[in-house]
Amino acid sequence: MRLSRYFLPVLKENPAEAQIVSHRYMLRAGMIKQAAAGIYSWLPLGFKVLRKLENIIHEEQIRAGHIPIQMPILQSAELWRESGRYDDYGEEMLRMKDRHGRDMLYTPTAEELVTDIFRAHVNSYRELPLTLYQIQWKFRDEIRPRFGVMRGREFLMKDGYNFDLTKEDALHAYNRHLVSYLRTYERMGLQAIPMRADSGPIGGDDTHEFLVLAETGESEVFYDSAITDLRFGNRDIDYDDRAACAAVLEEFTSRYARTDETHVEAEFHAQVPEARRRQARGIEVGQIFYFGTKYSEPMGATVVNEKGERVPVHMGSHGIGVSRLVGAIIEASHDDRGIIWPEGVTPFHCGIVNLKQGDAAADAACESLYGALTAIGLEPLYDDRDERAGAKFATMDLIGLPWRITVGPRGLRSGVVELTSRRTGESEALRPEEAVERVARIYGKAAD
Repeated sequence: MRLSRYFLPVLKENPAEAQIVSHRYMLRAGMIKQAAAGIYSWLPLGFKVLRKLENIIHEEQIRAGHIPIQMPILQSAELWRESGRYDDYGEEMLRMKDRHGRDMLYTPTAEELVTDIFRAHVNSYRELPLTLYQIQWKFRDEIRPRFGVMRGREFLMKDGYNFDLTKEDALHAYNRHLVSYLRTYERMGLQAIPMRADSGPIGGDDTHEFLVLAETGESEVFYDSAITDLRFGNRDIDYDDRAACAAVLEEFTSRYARTDETHVEAEFHAQVPEARRRQARGIEVGQIFYFGTKYSEPMGATVVNEKGERVPVHMGSHGIGVSRLVGAIIEASHDDRGIIWPEGVTPFHCGIVNLKQGDAAADAACESLYGALTAIGLEPLYDDRDERAGAKFATMDLIGLPWRITVGPRGLRSGVVELTSRRTGESEALRPEEAVERVARIYGKAAD
C-alpha cells in the first residue's frame, strides 16, 4: 500500500479523553474513531489488525477441531427466560422490543442461542463431542465505558461452546481450549497467564481467565512469578490426546495465579515462596468455563446415551476478547514514540521510507523494493508522501510496523539501504536485495 493513497488520519497531539496508552495511540495512529460512548468505528489500520487477530483465532480453533458458525446479534428474550437468566443478567443487557412488541436483546453472550441450535439438531451421543464457535460483535451496556476498546460497550468476541456426553468429556474440552488459547496468544506475541477466576453471570464451577500483565489492567492479580517463565512454544499437541492436554493444563495452572475475586491470602503465602510472590495488574483477554448442565437441563438439550436413556449434555463456553486484544497488545508492546507491533499481528509487514521523494534513484529503488516485497506475498507500506524525513519517521514510529527500510540518495550512492528494527532501534546497511531477503526470512517467506 502507498501511503499517499491510504486513509491514515494520524493525530500529532494526545487526545484529552484518552487516559491509557492503548487508547491514546489507537486514536493518534488513526486506528479508531469514537462514534458514541464506548462505541468505535474501526478505521483501515485498526481494521487490518482486527482481521489479523481473527485469522489467527480461526486457524487455532479449527486446528483444535472446533467448527465455526455465525449467530445473530439480536436474540429473542424467550430463550433467556427459558434458561432463567433474563431477569438475573442486570442492566448491562440492552433490552428492546420489536415492532410487534416482542422482547428482544442485543447479544452480550450466546449460551442460550447455541443451546437452542444444539437441541434442534443433535439427538444421539454418537454425534458428540461437538464444539461450535463464532466471532461476533456483542454489546454490554457498561455504566462507565472507558479506556477505549479495553472497556467499551460494543466489542468483537470469539465465543465457543462445547457439548459433551459426560463431565469427563467436557473437562477434556476445557483442557483442549486452554491449550489452543496458549498457542493463540503466543502467536500474537503475548504472554497470557491462565488464572483461577470467578465465573460471574455465566456460571459454573471451573473457570480460568487469561490475563496479560500491564499497569493499566482492570484486574488485581496475585501470582507466583515462576509462571512468567513458561512458554507454550511450538509444541505439537494432539488435541484428541487427553493426557497430553491435561498435562499442559497442569503445567500452566499448578502454580498460584488468581484474580482478586478468588485470591486467598493464606493460600498465597502457604504455596508461594516469598521471593516469588507477586501482586500486579492484569488485562483480561479471554476466559474458559465448564458449567455442566446449567443450560442444557432447563432448555432440554439432551441426547440418547448408549443405554437408550435421554440425558442432558455437559457444556462449557470459551471466549476471547478480539477487539480488546488490540488494546492489550499495545499496552504490552509500546514505547514513548508509539506502538510496537509483534510480527504476527502487524498491519503491514514493513515500512518503506523514501527520504527524497522525486529523486529518480530513490524513487526507482523504493519502487523496486515495494515490488519485490509484494511479489513474495508481503504487505509493505510505502511512505511516498512529499513530506520531511522527520515527519515520515514519526509516522512510522507511531503506527509501529516492526521493520522499516529507509532509502535515500546518500545510501544509494554506496549501493545500500537501511533496515531498522522498531523494537530495538538497531539499524543495518544492506544492499536492497539483502534487505528484501532479510525481511522475507523474518516472516517465513522465500525471496526470489
